[in-house]
Amino acid sequence: MRLRLIWIGKTRNEHVRALVGEYLKRLGRFAKCEVVELRESASADERSCLEEEGKRIMGALASDALTVLLDVEGPKQWSSTELAAQVEEWQARSLKEAAFVVGGHLGVSPEVRARADVRWSLSRLTLTHEMARVVLVEQLYRAYTITRGLPYQK
Repeated sequence: MRLRLIWIGKTRNEHVRALVGEYLKRLGRFAKCEVVELRESASADERSCLEEEGKRIMGALASDALTVLLDVEGPKQWSSTELAAQVEEWQARSLKEAAFVVGGHLGVSPEVRARADVRWSLSRLTLTHEMARVVLVEQLYRAYTITRGLPYQK
């Protein structure tokens, strides 16, 4: 199963970018990963901004991809072991691709929310979008180490 990580805007902080890169490198041992950084909207109008970014996100999604939206209001809050079990279940279903979407600072358009197969809240804490990227790739890496019984997850 391929993992596609889609987010709005570049990771500006070099330390955060390095962490994301490190976990992507580690994760690459277990799954093919692709990061898609989409341009932020320049619109000052909130509705136009969400619509514009939403179109970019929808364009980056493969039609057959399982879409997981990182959503602060998402009903799913997995532990690391629950995420590992979920990833295993997706692989058992022979999914070709799982796409993880991190929206922009205003969130995502209703179309993107409706397209999501799963809405996942990383935490009840408020995270910056850049920190959410780090947590996402680290937890995906952790999920694979759990399923393979590697010592990292301890």
